[in-house]
Amino acid sequence: MIEIKDCVMNYGDKCALDGITLSVPDGCSYGLLGSNAAGKSTLLKILSGVYKPISGSVKIDGQDIYDNEKLKERLFFIDDETVQFSSMTLMQMKKYYRSFYPTFSDELFEKLVSIVGLPTDKKLHTFSKGMKRQAAVICGISCRTSYLFIDEAFDGLDQTMRSIVKKILIDAMLDNGLTVVFSSHNLSEIDEFCDRVGLLHNGKVIFDRELDDVEADTVKIRAAFDREITAGDLPELEVLHIERSGSLTYIIAKGGLEKARAAVEKLSPKIADEMRLTLKEIFIYEMEGVGYDSSKLNEE
Repeated sequence: MIEIKDCVMNYGDKCALDGITLSVPDGCSYGLLGSNAAGKSTLLKILSGVYKPISGSVKIDGQDIYDNEKLKERLFFIDDETVQFSSMTLMQMKKYYRSFYPTFSDELFEKLVSIVGLPTDKKLHTFSKGMKRQAAVICGISCRTSYLFIDEAFDGLDQTMRSIVKKILIDAMLDNGLTVVFSSHNLSEIDEFCDRVGLLHNGKVIFDRELDDVEADTVKIRAAFDREITAGDLPELEVLHIERSGSLTYIIAKGGLEKARAAVEKLSPKIADEMRLTLKEIFIYEMEGVGYDSSKLNEE
């Protein structure tokens, strides 16, 4: 299990992580969501033992990561950059990682290469960005580690290759109990792949929750009333947003559908029905509810 408690990281006078606390259960697919400079990449590098936090603790299975050679054999980090491998072929990357990871599987490597169809004898500087990302994922999965950390997991991949890479990751989770933590500002990726999500903004955790709970707890009601309704009329709910458009009032609140329905019915609406919220809408209202700008969240 990954446990992060009160983690702080600064770059000079810039605070990258400001007392972050969250946890990732084993076997989980965990998405770190947030706009650029939210702290996602920094947190992944701390989890990988590249950086040491200034204060707080970051532990995997109860152990500190930084300078822990044996623990690092059980985790793999795929950075957003692959420039360090530009002069290598995929076969040379394989040999490089096999020297560090005793669990490396040649058989799995060959299987994944055949699925993706990458050349093994061409240098990475001739690859497209998406091909480089595929090469890194193949090596990471082939190391058969317990934990895989990926910065911007599907960046540079077309839709077909995204689907292939997701299937590779899901198979590894099912076959080996792999725990995957990846960063993204892409909401559709989080929605399709993750069990749990942490929303980061300006180095702080907005929330850390099961994705199913997030979607079940936040509801949108469309209703018509004889008078203007405010959040004060719905004390049973945590109202994130309320607005009137023509004769209709739109209420976005936390508390679950049954509770929201009951609260609205007490106000004797002329009509009332529930509307489906997209994941983007949920995160926008969650961020606005705690006073953060949600304009940089990306759904594409």
